[in-house]
Amino acid sequence: MFGSLTPYPADPADLAIVVGEASGDWIGALAIEQLIKTQPLQNPLRLEGIAGAKLRELGVKALHQSEELSVRGYVEVLRHLPRLLNMRKSLIQHWSTVSRPKVFVGVDAPDFNLNLELALRESGVPTIQVVCPSIWAWRMERIHKIKAACSHVLCIFPFEPEILAKEGIPATYIGHPMAALVPNEIDPASYRNKLGLQMDGQLLAVLPGSRGAEVKYIGPAFVQAAMALVEKKPNLRFVTPMPPGSTLLNQFKAMIPPQLLDRWTLVEGHSHECMAAADAVMLASGTATLEAMMYRKPMVIAYKMPWLSYQMMKGKGYMPFVGLPNILLNEFAVPELLQDDATPEALAEKVLFQLDNDANRNRLERLFAEQHQRLLQPSGDIACRVIQQVMHG
Repeated sequence: MFGSLTPYPADPADLAIVVGEASGDWIGALAIEQLIKTQPLQNPLRLEGIAGAKLRELGVKALHQSEELSVRGYVEVLRHLPRLLNMRKSLIQHWSTVSRPKVFVGVDAPDFNLNLELALRESGVPTIQVVCPSIWAWRMERIHKIKAACSHVLCIFPFEPEILAKEGIPATYIGHPMAALVPNEIDPASYRNKLGLQMDGQLLAVLPGSRGAEVKYIGPAFVQAAMALVEKKPNLRFVTPMPPGSTLLNQFKAMIPPQLLDRWTLVEGHSHECMAAADAVMLASGTATLEAMMYRKPMVIAYKMPWLSYQMMKGKGYMPFVGLPNILLNEFAVPELLQDDATPEALAEKVLFQLDNDANRNRLERLFAEQHQRLLQPSGDIACRVIQQVMHG
């Protein structure tokens, strides 16, 4: 069904690694770079796996390029499933028999990596999962597979090791690598200037998601909320960043009525700059909420999805929150409007409060700055130390 297995060179490796998207390649590179520095020059590490550009630059022999795992959406996944299953089966055979590494490191990509780790660990190869699957958000039952598959988990959120410890899973908090990219001082005027935005007046960053389905479901409510906001604040302006090279920018622009277009700036890329330039953010739940928090922005988090998908996901969360800032703070510090609650009227009301309440703004800035510092850890150093312990343990 899946064709013949891919033949790989039989050279033994010290460490095998699999990363999916560019973010995984970057996180993996932080650890591997530190690992290489600790190794004697006369005895360099032999590294191989599924690698992105950064890992390849560090000398990881790419059995596959990480781009081969970057598949999104159910239809795309189904189309590529035979190829992905064959790839994983080939890697299991290679690393469990032909070229047994001293340790396997899987970075994110849990749908691919957990089954790979499970097979390798059963064959006697120690396994480390970098970036814990978001079991606290939904599908808590996956914790049993994590326990079976992973010798150790490296977590990017401080609350995750405690959740894993309850199931007896060794885990270490390494901090969130992105925290180092966010400056401690945010000057909105300088970011507005860089983006060519109007310098005076209030600015709302609107981020309806980075996928077509997200924009389709939450985009109209965001636009209608913006129309309601303009009635209350005639000088309010908007900025929306979209992933470069995608069709999402035009998809969202088509939702904006002509009377709002002259006050709405659409930008390819530069999502961090857009958030930094804004007075507040209205955004879809996801990683962007963490980024908005690190830029210390008052925000309103919302999400909509097809009715059946929502019914299936309801009740599968470990925590009462969906937004990462609220999860980290363990309180509803910022509003969450989900599904039927994400009406234009409710969104506009919550955004007005985030824009205009100075006491709320000051409190959030203080709390968010504290969380930013908590996320700021020497991630590469900590990850390197754990990998060495597992490798030689």
